[in-house]
Amino acid sequence: MMLPPLVVDLDGTLIHTDLLYHSLFSFFKQQPSDFFLPFFWLSKGKSQLKTELARRIGIDVSVLPYDLEVIALIEAERAKNRQIILATASHKIYADQIAGHLKIFDRVLATEEHRNLSSHAKRDCLIKEFGKGGFDYAGNSNADIMVWAASRKAYIVNPEKGVEKHAAKKGNVECVIKNYSKPFGLWLKALRPHQWLKNLLIFVPLLAAHELINIAVLLNGFLAFVFFALCASSVYLLNDILDLEDDRHHTVKRHRPFAAGTLPIKAGITAIPLLLLSSFVGSLMFMPWRFSLVLGIYYLLTLAYSFILKRVSAADIISLSLLYTIRILAGVYACSLVPTFWMLAFSMFIFLSLALVKRYSELREARLDGNNEKTKGRGYYPADLEMISSLGAASGYLSVMVLALYIQDQSTVAMYRHPQIIWAACPILLFWITRLWLLTNRGEIHEDPVIFAVTDKVSLVWGLIFGIIFWLAI
Repeated sequence: MMLPPLVVDLDGTLIHTDLLYHSLFSFFKQQPSDFFLPFFWLSKGKSQLKTELARRIGIDVSVLPYDLEVIALIEAERAKNRQIILATASHKIYADQIAGHLKIFDRVLATEEHRNLSSHAKRDCLIKEFGKGGFDYAGNSNADIMVWAASRKAYIVNPEKGVEKHAAKKGNVECVIKNYSKPFGLWLKALRPHQWLKNLLIFVPLLAAHELINIAVLLNGFLAFVFFALCASSVYLLNDILDLEDDRHHTVKRHRPFAAGTLPIKAGITAIPLLLLSSFVGSLMFMPWRFSLVLGIYYLLTLAYSFILKRVSAADIISLSLLYTIRILAGVYACSLVPTFWMLAFSMFIFLSLALVKRYSELREARLDGNNEKTKGRGYYPADLEMISSLGAASGYLSVMVLALYIQDQSTVAMYRHPQIIWAACPILLFWITRLWLLTNRGEIHEDPVIFAVTDKVSLVWGLIFGIIFWLAI
């Protein structure tokens, strides 16, 4: 007896992502000046929005996060000479590309310019094609419940909350496929709390101003740390959603929750404004207005970096160094201190060196992978490695020169009883910068250099000695 066709949904079922959100945020990234255009298309209907996005935004279907259990199910059913249909609310341009890549589908039914194939529209289409109860259907969402009701057998894949219970009421559930990961761990990975270590830079001005034992100042520094962490995490989520395509081509970043599809893009879109509002409302309520202004500048610069500057050579590195320096300024204004020429000059050069370390590490990986082309999503070629290394070391050494000049300044003489002791800090900083670049050149630094600095045992020991030298100079 001939089995009825197996109809398979795409978004959330065959792939662990949503192509509408994927294409929409890719559009925002590629054409930020046309930000409001998708909303105009949406006013003409969802099918129009999907059509316009599909015409403009290409997606590499070979790196999409496919559900291997679903593919195994399809292949097993194909072995029974069963017809397999891909039926999706995503646009036909994408659906055809996926079908061509996987070569496991006999037909494709998808959204086109004047038809959004979702929910009741998909149900009606399938009934028209195969008759009520004339097909089996694999799906995952609330929109699939009415399709299951019209099917012979229901295959439930990674169901959204409450979906499995509703689908089971008809009593035609054939199987349930679940391969969830624990959401807490996924959110922890997506929010990147390890990156919050960079916000320890907020406390540097307190250290320089000898205010670390002032409880009121420390409390303000702690609040500034929290608000920066919330703001930064909202940026990390946004970057991950914007960089889906690039991350999926990266050997390490493809395992990030949104790129791997283990966290839904929709959840990230909800979390971003919540984190951002918490950050800014908190800062406006509890912090000096100058801190809130610096926080706003930080966020605007990160947006500019995410949408434009990260793909522009030199501008991306300067932006990264400024993002580090802004944390120093945030600490200054959070604690009602005064920014000094020497602190800003030192920050500019040391953080430019660290930004170059970060870019060098990425390019080195690309060269080792045999890629001599322009790095995807960046403005550099692997051939730029030597130049970046030279610029980075030079910038780091300039920060040592700034420190040496600081020792001779009249304000330093007034602040320290024994300013000449600070000379001992210069060779320590020279050693650390030289070691940092040697390790970078050897490929031993894979994370953000600031995180490396606060987690590397050698760096911590020399950092402690560095601090003791300044303490002895007081």
